[in-house]
Amino acid sequence: MVSPVITSSQNGTKEQLTLDFVPGLLERFRSLRECVGAGVYQRGLGRVAIDLDVAPGNLSVQISDDPSRKFSVDSLERYIEKTGDNTPIMYLVEKFLAPDARPKNAHEVQEIRNQLASAMRRLETLGGA
Repeated sequence: MVSPVITSSQNGTKEQLTLDFVPGLLERFRSLRECVGAGVYQRGLGRVAIDLDVAPGNLSVQISDDPSRKFSVDSLERYIEKTGDNTPIMYLVEKFLAPDARPKNAHEVQEIRNQLASAMRRLETLGGA
């Protein structure tokens, strides 16, 4: 993960440009269920199941694509409260409240990322990093 910070001084005021190379939540997860599932498995299925007062097997089925058992809104609220994982909230914000924050020219942004990564590699080989 590369997060360079470029600072410039212009007319006595500093401007900072931060480049974040971590993909957005909408690129990492196809659905809210997948986002929650990643958080559950990252924290440990058994531990989260205890927090939610659910059997690990049932929790596993709830966060899978099985149509017979669903992960309820109440369970989601309890999950966020018990684990402190606000990633599902951020996923929903990014998807529904901040569509204008997503780059409209994603291809150009990716090209710039690739150029910057290439430049960083060249700097490292020259001993500049």
